[in-house]
Amino acid sequence: MPEQYYATFAIVVFLIVYALIMSEKIHRTIVALAGAILVVIVGAIDYEQAIHHIDWNTIGLLIGMMIIVGITKKSGVFEFLAIWSAKKAKGEPMAILVALCTITAFASAFLDNVTTVLLIVPVTFSITRELKISPMPFLISEILAANIGGTATLIGDPPNIMISGPAGLSFMDFIINLAPVVIVIYIATILILRVIYRKDLHAKEELKQRIMQFDAAKELKDRVLMKKALLVLALTVVGFMLHNVLHIENSVIALAGATLLLLISREEPEEALLAVEWPSIFFFVGLFILVGSLQENGVIAKIAEYAIEVTGGDLLKTGMLILWLSAIASAFVDNIPFVATMIPMIIEMGPQGMNVIGDLNPLWWSLALGACLGGNGTLIGASANVIVSGMAAKEGHPMSFLGYMKIAFPLMIMSIVISTIYLYLFYLS
Repeated sequence: MPEQYYATFAIVVFLIVYALIMSEKIHRTIVALAGAILVVIVGAIDYEQAIHHIDWNTIGLLIGMMIIVGITKKSGVFEFLAIWSAKKAKGEPMAILVALCTITAFASAFLDNVTTVLLIVPVTFSITRELKISPMPFLISEILAANIGGTATLIGDPPNIMISGPAGLSFMDFIINLAPVVIVIYIATILILRVIYRKDLHAKEELKQRIMQFDAAKELKDRVLMKKALLVLALTVVGFMLHNVLHIENSVIALAGATLLLLISREEPEEALLAVEWPSIFFFVGLFILVGSLQENGVIAKIAEYAIEVTGGDLLKTGMLILWLSAIASAFVDNIPFVATMIPMIIEMGPQGMNVIGDLNPLWWSLALGACLGGNGTLIGASANVIVSGMAAKEGHPMSFLGYMKIAFPLMIMSIVISTIYLYLFYLS
């Protein structure tokens, strides 16, 4: 194939892969790997370049955290927290909803939103079954809380993990710059959810007493493992906070934490590695190679050049374009491939590229807020949404696409409006 056609070929393959991912007719991992192999075989990107474009820091960080979380959840600590909070709420449905959402948001910031909902949702079904109320308000609220909480830290949501390496941003950078607005968005979301569901969340007194009879302590299956796992998790988070001082990559810290937990817990490596979502890992690998082929053939640079022309290189206009484009796009397509495409584009806008006027960091915060919060807009916007929807269907409570969107999309827009004000006041004015 003549070299001038490689860019066109890379674009066509990328668009076909994107369309197939959206259609969900073929597993996204298979589609991404097939596309990556195709661009390498044809020569749109050579093997060495393909390997270079894989972000190994992202891959290592994901694998390390998945192993730590997989071992930790065996202790039953997450189920314990959910039932403990329900009892503290004295069986009051609205108070339970707020408690479960708060646990979900906090856990999503330090684990990941998919793992968090997998742990919280089964307990939610048990509680709502005892109270004889619909689980739907709880499920929708927990999806929103998971995606909002995951926005606050480097490890909470895959887009942030992907952004951190190329942008050179630390764990503390994410907390300092994103946690304040995330807290405001979470409080605003919960207050509105309380108004929306105030008439739906009522239970008889005798049913509330059943919740009070739950024994949270029984959920702690292995207290020794819990102590070891929480110690390692705490050490790992401290490592993330100090990674700039230590000059150690986040992936090395996560893998070191996973290795330490394997050593002190005596878990079988084969079993621990089953906790790693290998389809997701290989999806990332395929995606990085596909985006690399666009980058090597100058496609990303052209898109960045066009964006600069539209915004005139003005930091405010560029930041707002990235925030709102990311939010709307992430509501309807998977935010991971979208972010993978946007990262090299923002890099091209920097001092070595088209020279956006000012520091690039506000653009990274625009991308992180837009991609993570935008995922709340629809049932297919983020992985956590799809997983909760599937779990609800298995329990006989199918979640309507439009029913979810009617509640979630306006709340997502509200979160982006708050983000717009925050970015303007502190970064883009």
